[in-house]
Amino acid sequence: MSDIGFLTARLRRGDMSATEKMWQISWSFVFWICCIASFGIAMLYSAAHGSWTPWALPQLARFGVGIGILVMIALIDIRLIMRYAYVFYFGVMVLLVIVDVKGVIGGGAQRWIDLGFINLQPSELMKAGIVLALARYFQGVSLDDIGNPLVLAIPLALVGAPFILILIQPDLGTAGVVMMGATVMMFLAGVRIWKFLTLGAAGLAAIPIAWSMLHEYQQNRVLTFLNPERDPLGAGYHILQSKIALGSGGLFGRGFMQGTQSHLNFLPERQTDFIFTMLAEELGMVGALVLLSLYVIVMIYGFAIAFRARHQFGRLLAAGITSTMFFYFFINMAMVMGLIPVVGVPLPLISYGGTALFNLMFCAGLLMNVWVHRDVQMAARGGFSDL
Repeated sequence: MSDIGFLTARLRRGDMSATEKMWQISWSFVFWICCIASFGIAMLYSAAHGSWTPWALPQLARFGVGIGILVMIALIDIRLIMRYAYVFYFGVMVLLVIVDVKGVIGGGAQRWIDLGFINLQPSELMKAGIVLALARYFQGVSLDDIGNPLVLAIPLALVGAPFILILIQPDLGTAGVVMMGATVMMFLAGVRIWKFLTLGAAGLAAIPIAWSMLHEYQQNRVLTFLNPERDPLGAGYHILQSKIALGSGGLFGRGFMQGTQSHLNFLPERQTDFIFTMLAEELGMVGALVLLSLYVIVMIYGFAIAFRARHQFGRLLAAGITSTMFFYFFINMAMVMGLIPVVGVPLPLISYGGTALFNLMFCAGLLMNVWVHRDVQMAARGGFSDL
């Protein structure tokens, strides 16, 4: 057998050494991730008026740990990841229940578990958890089986349970990302489009009920989205200031650390939810397009990895992770531009935060894991087998 044939056989068996797997990692993908994170650290430095504390230095340290997480996850045998996908999912479900029972309250929401060194936000982890669980479930499930409504009952339950728990916190933005990512995965798995249209019609019919269940501040956000000028000093203040900052940036921006809206404290939450607004004010439309281009490059890598994988689990995992990343930055950017109501979704690798950053690096590690193990032969077993 030739050297190439021998190597191909080893790749399919998945018995590569850690060193061989390290060479298989797409370091160009890691480079683009680092470029995006560099934007974020620079913006956090600017948000603190030219200081590494309290945001930029901790974010840099966390990103360094995140690179380690990415590499570590990339080297794990993908068959082990598939085997323990449900364990991860149900572990996060337990954390979500703990949050609802005795979680830390902040900003009027109960979303965190205080671990001392970090406030853990389980809803962020569920973005990866739901992708893992659905990829595991649909591994080896045929198109004929997917057409059976009883077969779809289980993935709908896997999605619906965390969606409700996250809404209770309340965290409408994260719940939306989880739901949209799951919808993309089920579509890619072969669920017919008419079933999504049926569920969509049922959702529209349930809008009056859903409206009555929203908290008052969530209703105000929707009303403010429709008419920001209705309460310019209250509910509409954030989005109006965001639009002013976006417009004042112009083509090339006011200059690094020269943004008036952000540095004069007109712009709220400039280190988290509205950091893209600060970036656009200081670096202008050109800087915003550069960042958007970096995200697009990462998306291209993600979907290319999904197309290259030879097993259903890897294809769905890579496509689900990439779609979830897309919804991350799309919702945040659309929110600060006033295209959708304000929701608490951070900008990937840019916004300050511990759990969100670690979860993104974990997801990037899963993408690299699929790439490293793209030719591994996987058992065609779906559902809840091998639990």
